[in-house]
Amino acid sequence: MDVILLERIDKLGQMGDVVKVKTGYARNFLLPQKKALRATDANRTYFESRRSELEAINLERKGEAEAVAKKMDGMHLVLVRQAGEGGQLYGSVTARDVADALKEDGVKMDSAQVELNAVIKQLGKYTVPVKLHPEVSVDISVTVSRSMDQADIDAAGALLEREEDAAEAIAQEHEAEQARDEELDTQPADEAKAAAEAEKTDAPAIEETKGAEDKG
Repeated sequence: MDVILLERIDKLGQMGDVVKVKTGYARNFLLPQKKALRATDANRTYFESRRSELEAINLERKGEAEAVAKKMDGMHLVLVRQAGEGGQLYGSVTARDVADALKEDGVKMDSAQVELNAVIKQLGKYTVPVKLHPEVSVDISVTVSRSMDQADIDAAGALLEREEDAAEAIAQEHEAEQARDEELDTQPADEAKAAAEAEKTDAPAIEETKGAEDKG
């Protein structure tokens, strides 16, 4: 089926593009979600008559989404779940669970906007993309833990580990700088030594040449 896109759709095209999609995808998603129109002559005319208006609405919504993305930047959610000793969840965490947690934090969100490629089945920390607009998305951090206290402990441990890694990286860089400085300091001495060795090597040849000239 050919459709006219009313907004940017990943892997399909931009607003106003006429693209061919599977009939089921169009009928079950694009058309009911008002993300596209059937590419009939009447709809083409309708879209062109409202193109400027639709582009203005899209730009406004994009700006609103960017403002929300700034507020959500660095957001960290903690979801408490029961799990076995190996960390396997008794159940799973879905996009709806993340959307509900966002709503509890005051961010209105539909589960379809949470781009969780696969349900979470293990305790741990995850990065979850959230699409706020066809052209705006933000990554949030989601920790699945047995309790809020355990999540705090895990977060403190992760912070300590990052600080230790940073300190180790600084120490390694400092050692590298010292090694470079020592190398630079030894270069003049090495060059002088090499020059002296060269002079010793050239001296006999010069003397032999001089002796030959005297005999001549």
